[in-house]
Amino acid sequence: MMHMTFYWSKQVTLLFDSWSTTTWLGYALTLLACLIVPAFYQYLEGLRVRLRLVSSAGKAAAAAGSDPIETPLLRAKPAGGGKFSVVKLAGAVIFAVNSAIGYMLMLAVMSYNGGVFVAIVLGLAIGYLFFRSGDEEVSAAVENPCACA
Repeated sequence: MMHMTFYWSKQVTLLFDSWSTTTWLGYALTLLACLIVPAFYQYLEGLRVRLRLVSSAGKAAAAAGSDPIETPLLRAKPAGGGKFSVVKLAGAVIFAVNSAIGYMLMLAVMSYNGGVFVAIVLGLAIGYLFFRSGDEEVSAAVENPCACA
């Protein structure tokens, strides 16, 4: 039976039929996984932001020496900033993995189990505290207005 309201029980089926808990130990391990995965999600997001910052700083440094007058539309592209660079590929892979983890977390919350919800929110908060709390000063340079990016 699928719940359509929040419930508090040790019996939960999470994401797959085979991931079903009936004991307190299984439920505790599930909640631990629901705490670790969102923290890893925040770690990857911070890594992606730092990678993007390094990439944009490298482009700015390469372009700054070429033209003393600021002409952004006439500026030539830097040599290493082509369509397919290693940094862009790494950023795309991290984005894809992070998107998949984000959707899995959303589906886990949609199990409507109260413990799973609390564990995921706590995991996101702990991950933000440890891996992203220093991003405020750099996020203005690379901030994307899309909430899912």
